[in-house]
Amino acid sequence: MSLNASLQRDTYKLVEKLISGSFPDEHSLLKSLVSDIVNQEHFAIKGGRIWEFNSERLSYKLVFQHGLLNKIPDDYEVLVSDQLVLSELNKKKTVLSDETDILLQELGIKLYSVTGVGEIFNMKPGRYYKYIMGFNAPEIPDYFFEFLNIISSVTTMTLRNLKASKESEKFRREMNNASEIQRNLLPDHHLRFHDYDIFGVCLPDSEVGGDYFDYIKREDAEEDSIGIVISDAASKGLPAAIQALFVSGAIRMGLSYANRIADIFSKMNTLIFDTFLYERFVTLFYCELALSQNRVAFYVNAGHCAPIHYRPNKDKISLLLPTGGLLGLMRKQKFGLENVRIHSGDVIVLYTDGITEAMNKHNEVYGEERLIEMVKKHHLLESKDIAYAILEEVQKFTAESRYGDDRTIVVIKRDPKPATPKIIQELP
Repeated sequence: MSLNASLQRDTYKLVEKLISGSFPDEHSLLKSLVSDIVNQEHFAIKGGRIWEFNSERLSYKLVFQHGLLNKIPDDYEVLVSDQLVLSELNKKKTVLSDETDILLQELGIKLYSVTGVGEIFNMKPGRYYKYIMGFNAPEIPDYFFEFLNIISSVTTMTLRNLKASKESEKFRREMNNASEIQRNLLPDHHLRFHDYDIFGVCLPDSEVGGDYFDYIKREDAEEDSIGIVISDAASKGLPAAIQALFVSGAIRMGLSYANRIADIFSKMNTLIFDTFLYERFVTLFYCELALSQNRVAFYVNAGHCAPIHYRPNKDKISLLLPTGGLLGLMRKQKFGLENVRIHSGDVIVLYTDGITEAMNKHNEVYGEERLIEMVKKHHLLESKDIAYAILEEVQKFTAESRYGDDRTIVVIKRDPKPATPKIIQELP
C-alpha cells in the first residue's frame, strides 16, 4: 500500500522540518523527529526510541524514548550479538521484527520496526549505524516502511550537514582566534625613531595570512638602533599564518642571542627547512636603522620583493635586491649583508608581492613601475599617508578582479632637512 495524499503531505512536512530546522546537536534533532513520528495519528505508533551505538561494547544504548509504553530503564543497553536484526540494517536500512528482548517484551513491546541513521561504523563483526530509531505498535502497516526509508535517508543527510556545520563553526572560531593572535603579534602601525618616520600596515586576504611585519628594538646593540622586518610565506591561509608566527619568534630570538644578522638568517633558513616539510618557502627582508653620522642602514634580503629606495634630491630610484635565496629553499644557505645610506627626505618602501602582483579584471598586474610612480608622486607626504595612498591605488586597480592576496607595506621616511632661512642684509 502506498502513502496516501495525507500521509505524503505529513511526510513532506517532517522532511521540511528536518532540512530547515535549527538543532543544537544530533540528539536534539533525533528526539524531535521521533516525537513527531509517534505523535502522527496515521501510524498508530505506541512508542519510539533512539539507540546510540557503543563501538567498544558492540551494543546499542537507549538515549531517548517517547510514547505511551511503560518506561524502559535509563541507559538500557542491548548487545548486537543478542539482536541479530541489528546486523541486517546495513543492508536493508529498515527492518520489521518481533521483539526478543525479555525486558522489552515485559514492557509491552511485541512488534517493532527499526531504521538506521547517521554515519556507519566499520567493525570486525560488521557495519553499524551510529543511531537506530525504533518504533512499536500492535500492527505496523507496510507503508510505514516506505515512510521510514524516506525519513532515514533525509535524517542521515541532515545529520551529516549538522556535523559539517558544527565543524565549520568550530573552524571559524579557531580561525578568528588565530586571526586575533596574529593581529596581536603585529606592532603599532606608526613608529617614530629619531628623525625616521615609519608606518606599516598588513591587510590579510582572509582571516589569517602569511604576511608579517615587525619593529624590533635591539637591546644588545652598541648604538641606538631599530630593526624592521617584512616577510611573506609562500603558502596560504592557516599554514602561512603558522609560518609567519614561527618566523616572528625565530627572528626575535635570533636577534636577542646573536650579533651577526647574516648568521641569523642562515640558522633560520635551516630551521624552516627542517620544520616545514611542504610549505617551506618564506621570503624575508630585514633592515636596521641606526644613528650613525652618515645614516647607513644595513640589510639582508632573503628572496623578498626588492624594497624601493627613492632619493628625491637626485630623483633616483634604487632597489634593495636580494642578498640570498628564499628561506627554506635548501638546507644550507649563505646570506650577504649590504648597506644603504639614507639621506634626509629619502623614502624606502618595503612591500609584499600582494602589492605588485595585484591583478585587475584584464589580468594585468599592478607591477613595480606603478608602485615606483606612486612613491615619487607622494614622497613629500608622511609615511602613513604614503602607505595608504599606495594601498588605495592598488584597491582601485583590483576593484573588479577576483584576485586576492595578503598585502603588507612598510614605509620608512627620513625627515627632510629644514629649509635654511635666507639672511637679508640691511642697507646702510
